[in-house]
This record gives sequence, structure tokens and C-alpha cells, in this order.
Amino acid sequence: MRSGMIAQKVGMTRVFGEDGSHIPVTVLKVDNCQVVAKRTHKTDGYNAIQVGVGTAKVKRVSKPMRGHFAKVEVEPKQRLQEFRVSEEALIEPGAEILVDHFVVGQRVDVAGTSIGKGFAGAMKRHNFAGLRASHGVSVSHRSHGSTGNSQDPGKVWKGKKMAGHMGDARVTIQNLMVVSTDLEKGIILLKGAVPGAKGSYVLIKDAVKDDVPDEAPFPASIKTESLDNTAAQSDDGGAASLDLISGSPDEVSEEGNIDINAAGEDVRDSGGSDTVSDEKEDDGDEVSS
Repeated sequence: MRSGMIAQKVGMTRVFGEDGSHIPVTVLKVDNCQVVAKRTHKTDGYNAIQVGVGTAKVKRVSKPMRGHFAKVEVEPKQRLQEFRVSEEALIEPGAEILVDHFVVGQRVDVAGTSIGKGFAGAMKRHNFAGLRASHGVSVSHRSHGSTGNSQDPGKVWKGKKMAGHMGDARVTIQNLMVVSTDLEKGIILLKGAVPGAKGSYVLIKDAVKDDVPDEAPFPASIKTESLDNTAAQSDDGGAASLDLISGSPDEVSEEGNIDINAAGEDVRDSGGSDTVSDEKEDDGDEVSS
């Protein structure tokens, strides 16, 4: 069982498949998803890893949490979440999980807090049909009808579907398909809708009703130093390779400066001697005259 990830909901858009089909997708942003802590069965009684995303201001983090982050040398995170994993899928703290942890075509489950709708009626909240809109109903077309029983039990059962608070609850959407991932921008596109408002955080993990693809990285897609070096070389445009070929650029530049300075001194010396000789000639002419 692999770890999940924390992502921030950006919004919805659409993409087109290779056959020209229109696919509505939800855009999820993953901002520096790092492992903050590791729970083992030996010390904690269960196997899990604690994952954090985003960056929080230090002044808004409590002192115990500052020590918690400093222990693993990780910047304070905006959101933390634990994911149960198998023993072989444990990841060391400090490692960063990349978005290609989920492969294209994979099914995932997404959990989040739905948008609050406030107080809603039975028709909106529970999809009731309402009462008749013709004869016999007086100004109560959208009511839920009778709710009680007869003399036995003479009360309304708990959990009865009635008007009340709607939304602002934890919702899990299962079997959403991963359409694509962008490793550089840290973006995941999921087909369909995801619970929560724009800017809210959601939890993504492997679907429990579908098998994990064989090409999915195990235990996770972890950022390595080689990946950082490759990105740095691409940004420099090959400047690093030129430095290696040319040898030690500092020594070359120092020798060049010495040569240039020496040449400049020679020019200044020659120019000064000519000036002195000209003055002597002028003086000699004046004396002879």
C-alpha cells in the first residue's frame, strides 16, 4: 500500500483526447510535497508517513511544531496529513514526492471538504420531488411532507431526511482517472469533479476498488539530486559543460589579465621615452638657435 499526496484545488477546465473527445478535468496543484515524519509498527504500533505541503510563516507555527519540522530539517508546512502505508512502502523524512507518483490512466480516490450550502430544504438537500403543484396543495409545494409515525412510537426517528444544514462535510469521490501530470509545474489533471472550493486542500491516494498499475513507482516517485542537476543544466543552457571543457577559468582569466597589464605597461613606457626624447630635441634646438 503506497502513500497518498496532498494537493490544492485550482479549478476546472477541459482538455481534448487524441480522438478529439472533450474531457472535463479538475486541476490540482502540488506544492513541495515532503515527508515530515515516519511512523513504524515497532515504535508507534502502525506503519504510516506524515506528508506536508506548502510553506507556512514561522511566526504562525507553534514552538512544538517548529521543533517537529527542525528535527527533519524541513520548512514549516501549510498542511499535514498522515497516510497509512505498508512496511515496505515507508519513506524517509525529508524526501519530496513528485506528481508522477500517479501515472496516466490510473484510478484514484479524492477526499475533501465539500462547499457549504447553509440551511437547505428537503428538495435541494435530499432530492425530494416535493408535493403536487396542482389542486389540493396550498403554499407548501416544496415541503417534505409528513415526518412522524402513529401513536407507536409517536416520535420522529433520528436520521430522518429533512431540511437542515447542507454541505461543509468530508466527501470522498472514488475511481477518478488521472488524465495527465506536469512534473515541472507540479500539476495533476483528474477527470471529473473533486469536492471542495477553489483553493481548498484535498487528499489523493490509490483507489481501493481498482488495482495499482504496474508502471506506478514504488514506494513513491521521489525527487533525487540527479533530477535537480539535470534541471539546472537545462536552465544554464550547457554552461556547466563549457566550464568543464575549458578547465579552470579562473587561472585563464588571471593569466589574461597579467598579459594585458604587461602590454599596457610596455605601451606606457614606450610612450614616456618618446616624450622625453622629444623634449630633449626641442631643448637642443632652442640652445643652438
